Amino acid sequence: MDNGANCYSRFLSGDKDAIEEIIRDYKDGLVFYLNNIVGDIHHAEELTIDTFVKLFYEKPKFKGKCSFKTWLFSIGRYTALDYIRKNKRVTEISIDDALDISDGENLEREYIKNKERIRLRQTIKKLKPEYSQVLYLIFFEDFNTSETAEIMGKSNKQIIDLLYRAKAALKKEIEKEGYTYDGL
Repeated sequence: MDNGANCYSRFLSGDKDAIEEIIRDYKDGLVFYLNNIVGDIHHAEELTIDTFVKLFYEKPKFKGKCSFKTWLFSIGRYTALDYIRKNKRVTEISIDDALDISDGENLEREYIKNKERIRLRQTIKKLKPEYSQVLYLIFFEDFNTSETAEIMGKSNKQIIDLLYRAKAALKKEIEKEGYTYDGL
């Protein structure tokens, strides 16, 4: 069992402090992943809270068929998709607005420290939402293709094809903007 699964098991057994460990370990990554889906950092933060509330009150069963992180991000994705369905519109904001969070706790700058990765995130945000999601999950959250397929509700082949197209689109966008990134 990985650390998240262990904490969740402790939580289900009555250790209320274990949920705090899960939130601490996974909240930032989940916020930024959900931001790729809904296009609004504030809504992503609320949806992340909703995801953890589901864990706390509904206590869904973790079967261990995938990693805990994959399972958690899947719950978050379905929470975001439910939100989109209910609201029938996605509020779009520019990445510059998302980077300018002035509430004192700037999660974006804390999560991505160097300027090159910030610029890469800005470029990824310009891609189709499905492309930005797959790139984010694989390159920023270190999910493998199987885990990414599980989270996005696609087959491994679909993720491999999607990743290929996303990388090609990203490379084209990087060239269009006139800079290079060695990580591709």
